[in-house]
Amino acid sequence: MTDFSDFGPPRRVEGGLRARSTRGAIGQSWWSRRFVEVLESFALGTRLTRGRAYARRGQVLALDVAPGEVTASVQGSRPQPYAVRIGLRAYPEPVWERVELLLAVQALYAARLLSGDLPPELDEVLIEAGAPLFPATVDELDMSCNCPDFAVPCKHIAATFYLLAEAFDADPFQLLHWRGRARERLLARLRELRGGSRAQPALVPGVAPPDAPVGAAPALTGLPDLPPAEAADRFWAPPVPVPPRPATLVTAPDLLLRQLGPPPTLIGGPGLTERLRRAYDRFAALAEADDPSR
Repeated sequence: MTDFSDFGPPRRVEGGLRARSTRGAIGQSWWSRRFVEVLESFALGTRLTRGRAYARRGQVLALDVAPGEVTASVQGSRPQPYAVRIGLRAYPEPVWERVELLLAVQALYAARLLSGDLPPELDEVLIEAGAPLFPATVDELDMSCNCPDFAVPCKHIAATFYLLAEAFDADPFQLLHWRGRARERLLARLRELRGGSRAQPALVPGVAPPDAPVGAAPALTGLPDLPPAEAADRFWAPPVPVPPRPATLVTAPDLLLRQLGPPPTLIGGPGLTERLRRAYDRFAALAEADDPSR
């Protein structure tokens, strides 16, 4: 067993990645809150609490998201920062092709993704395609840290988890990127499918006919096989069941910042993005408070 008596508090860090949340829960959007809830449901103990404190102190020096892998550098009590890795299965190309077709047939889902937002129904679509967005068990995560703590996850891994949740708040497409699909590739494919390109992959049964734009597919499927009168009646019927709640298109105050990404370091870099995000959040709160209709 490792003897921790020689290790003191973590070394102070200048310029580390500090969590925006200073108290309470971490995560503002539905997807980052869900990510944190999944992690905390694994009953990982007090190391998550200590990891949250590390995240708020700015002990995480670097964080990178790649398909199937998140890597981080976390400063502990030793001079050399610890190397953290969190692996999660990235879905292969055929799975993402199924997901894109399922998303493209729903105009609202496609519109929200193209606007830089993740609709809450996205997780249901991914589950239907056999590709859940979030891990169901802790065994799906391949975690490692080169610190002397034998426990997995250690506080350095936990700190990475919480900073990762806030990274998903700032850019939700990072979560999809971790699962194997980059923002540019996904949005380009949705635009292509919604525009009716015939350069489509193998279709999901019942999702789209090969010669029709994906957006029109549910309304057109099967019409040539019906008598003219029945076809005319069916044309105006809803092609899919109406959802139990009304469709909404809600965008966050920092939507434009998420779409543009951080500016060059010369004019402020990620720090400028963060200051603008806080200002936008403040403006949105003031506008909501002044709105007499609320």
